[in-house]
Amino acid sequence: MDVDLDLLRQYNQSLPRYTSYPTVPHFGEAVGREAFQAEVVRENASSPEAPLSLYLHLPFCRQLCYYCGCHMKVTHDPARIAKYLRYLKREIDLLVPLLSSDRPVTQVHWGGGTPTLLSPEQIRKLGGHLRDRFRVAPDAEISIEADPRGLTESHIAAAREIGVNRLSLGVQSFDRTVQEAINRVQPERLTRTAVRWARGHGIDSINLDLVYGLPHQTLETMEATLDGVVDLDPDRIALYSYAHVPSVLAHQRLISEEALPAPEMRLRLFKRALETLTAEASYQFIGLDHFAKPDDELACAQQNGTLRRNFQGYSTRAGADVYAFGLSGIHQLSGLYAQNTKTLRTYYDQIDQDRLPVYRGYRPTQEDRLRRHVIMELMCNAEVQKAAVEARFNVDFDAHFSDALDRLRPMAQDGLVVLDPEAIAVRPPGRLLVRNVAAAFDGHLHNASPDAQPAYSESV
Repeated sequence: MDVDLDLLRQYNQSLPRYTSYPTVPHFGEAVGREAFQAEVVRENASSPEAPLSLYLHLPFCRQLCYYCGCHMKVTHDPARIAKYLRYLKREIDLLVPLLSSDRPVTQVHWGGGTPTLLSPEQIRKLGGHLRDRFRVAPDAEISIEADPRGLTESHIAAAREIGVNRLSLGVQSFDRTVQEAINRVQPERLTRTAVRWARGHGIDSINLDLVYGLPHQTLETMEATLDGVVDLDPDRIALYSYAHVPSVLAHQRLISEEALPAPEMRLRLFKRALETLTAEASYQFIGLDHFAKPDDELACAQQNGTLRRNFQGYSTRAGADVYAFGLSGIHQLSGLYAQNTKTLRTYYDQIDQDRLPVYRGYRPTQEDRLRRHVIMELMCNAEVQKAAVEARFNVDFDAHFSDALDRLRPMAQDGLVVLDPEAIAVRPPGRLLVRNVAAAFDGHLHNASPDAQPAYSESV
């Protein structure tokens, strides 16, 4: 894939990632636990056989990675982890009675934090708890995030025993200087061993996470990391841009700003990675920061128009409500978003009172649903058919979105999108800037005053 640095430079700006619409900063406490429970009951009554996607948030890590933007907590206390697991299971048991027992679970994701900080036996027991409470489909996609540091083959074996068929390993960079600067020293041999264990235990799909824009990264260190990653032959690769926001994440102040690549170098790092993965290693660019082999489910879903997006990123399981368990977890229902509390004390207190720990949310309006549909079509399938939108939402597309179309015209002149009378299509160069294309339809983004805008990461 050809990369035009001038275009990337021109359009690079802070924008949402659109794992939802509206985005999380628009959630509020006016929509809380009672609204969430009512919506759960309503949706399970109206769609008693609709598929489910489950997310488990395991927030604990052994140490703090300075670049991290996840909701995590450092601990070395096994009792603290055991207590959290007890409450996590109780939260599951509080929600299950509200759900239709006919709903198949088609997707489960264990995120963190570091899920593999759990012992192998804890992984087995939590996985068994889920299977006791839910009807997990035989072909369910079950994924777990893992840190090669501290990972054992017993962890992999336990994950496989509970049905895990996708493993995501954090790599970030194989360069020792970069690793030391972000407080994540991880010899390449650990990652290679983890991949070998996963393959040996029959895990179908392996994803490796990389980050560009980290301190001391150069084209040479990026190329060396890419060479090592491609040699491992993962099924998927995620290439994330490091967002340095020390005003929001205080621990990022531990990273020297002088060591960060200049904006021009960040773009060159991205360009080199993109060209290596697509032109040299033959991965398909899915969008944003995801790459997959051409025969991977993600690539196939994009080709046949069934790719979707949720808070876990791109997904092949369309139409599934997401129920999230654990600290800060976000539920994603068709008629409502809801987020769990972010503090352990409140989380435990709420569950001790037999209350679901939801503390804020958002109920999309009809206008939100319309814009969400258009944004997700562009983000996932790089095209939106105007007639289909008009039939589904009873609107005149061009009249309703005249402002959005005005915003897209400069992008059309720059070869990023095609504006036809029947459709809007994102051209290959535009897929690199698909957040910019989607943002043209974001009513919340363009109607808010500049002072009220949340802090988003840059689009490249």
